[in-house]
Amino acid sequence: MRIFVMSTAMAMAMTSAVLADDSVLASRFGNTTIATDTAGGRTKLYYNADHTFSAKMGDRTINGTWKIDGGNVCLTYANATNPPANVPNPTCLPVTAHNVGDTWTTGDGAMKRTVTLVKGIQ
Repeated sequence: MRIFVMSTAMAMAMTSAVLADDSVLASRFGNTTIATDTAGGRTKLYYNADHTFSAKMGDRTINGTWKIDGGNVCLTYANATNPPANVPNPTCLPVTAHNVGDTWTTGDGAMKRTVTLVKGIQ
């Protein structure tokens, strides 16, 4: 009985940790995250609950997977030729929960972005 209770508690703790990780991006599922760099370049990101993402940069589509690592979201591009020029693979940036309509800044230097979360896939 003790083993069953401990196993159940550990499984619940692990499930809570996974849900907590996903919850920071939950408002982005089915919506569009628009990131604008300091030069005015715009990227539209589409996060999925299955830990995949796609992004549009002009006429280019990029895809891969995402994960929460501490207070960062890390995007791993599908292959080494897929990431934009001069962007590390994976790219990890600080992440916090936001609501549709929010605008915030993230990153420093060349990775600084103004980000807006808009409703729906745009």
